[in-house]
Amino acid sequence: MTEKTSSLVVGEAVPDFEAPATSDLHFKLSDYKGKSNLVIYFYPKDSTPGCTTEGQDFRDLYDTFKSHDTEIFGVSKDSMKRHDNFKAKQAFPFELISDIDTNVCEHFGVWQLKKTFGKEYMGIVRSTFLIDKEGVLRQHWDKVKVKGHADEVLAVVKELA
Repeated sequence: MTEKTSSLVVGEAVPDFEAPATSDLHFKLSDYKGKSNLVIYFYPKDSTPGCTTEGQDFRDLYDTFKSHDTEIFGVSKDSMKRHDNFKAKQAFPFELISDIDTNVCEHFGVWQLKKTFGKEYMGIVRSTFLIDKEGVLRQHWDKVKVKGHADEVLAVVKELA
């Protein structure tokens, strides 16, 4: 197992990437250039307590994010079927990106060596990235604690305006 680290730097453009998403969407970063800020949050697994709470927090603030020209996307390794079920059950107004092969996670440097109870494994480190309308990384949160995180991200989004 090798640990991947992000080459993304705050203040620099994020290289384009694409991946399948819910609602039969094919997400491509460059499609949002000049149109919307993006919050892209990475989480370990659909329908788990922390991941559900994080998604619900972004859901509950979604209209405020939208009023600040910001779209939200959640990313995990879950299949499109699991994403569709999770999105519907939680009434998420935003899309979820399926990254089964971890290409997007590796692109952002969130696919890393983790350790739980002495066992090492590769997994997604809960992280959030704020990309402005020009495709520039404005903020990165690593090893996110769920409580209050969506509010913290929204505060930074408001500063972009």
